[in-house]
Amino acid sequence: MLTFHLLFAAIMFGNMIAFLIFSITASAGNHQTANACFHAMTILAKTSVRASTIGTTITGIILSVGTKWGLFRYYWILAKEGLTLLVIAINLWGMQVWTLQAFTLSTENQSVDVINQAYLWTGICLQIFSLAVMYAISVYKPWGRRIRAA
Repeated sequence: MLTFHLLFAAIMFGNMIAFLIFSITASAGNHQTANACFHAMTILAKTSVRASTIGTTITGIILSVGTKWGLFRYYWILAKEGLTLLVIAINLWGMQVWTLQAFTLSTENQSVDVINQAYLWTGICLQIFSLAVMYAISVYKPWGRRIRAA
């Protein structure tokens, strides 16, 4: 289960790095290049991003419940759960909406508006930061066990 969890998490992180590269290329390239980048991002948002987000979440829950860590026993797991909720919202809703909107505008030969690009860039940066923090938390487990009320 741990192997599957790590694979899904690696795929999710790789998706966000690909989104970052596509966004940089779309911003710096011509209209045709931007259109191709947004199209690729839309496909990833509908497929690999969704699958890796769902896979990572399910395997993470199974790992927590099936091991000594539990879902609510440690502060570091609570921190990961909070970041996971952010990642789920951005991945399952934001990335698809923002990339589809950018692709639609690009297809109609319109420039992608600054607000949509800002949402997309913010989502990508939040994703990369959140995933990196979750990786670090998983490795170092920085906070201890929660104290139970008597």
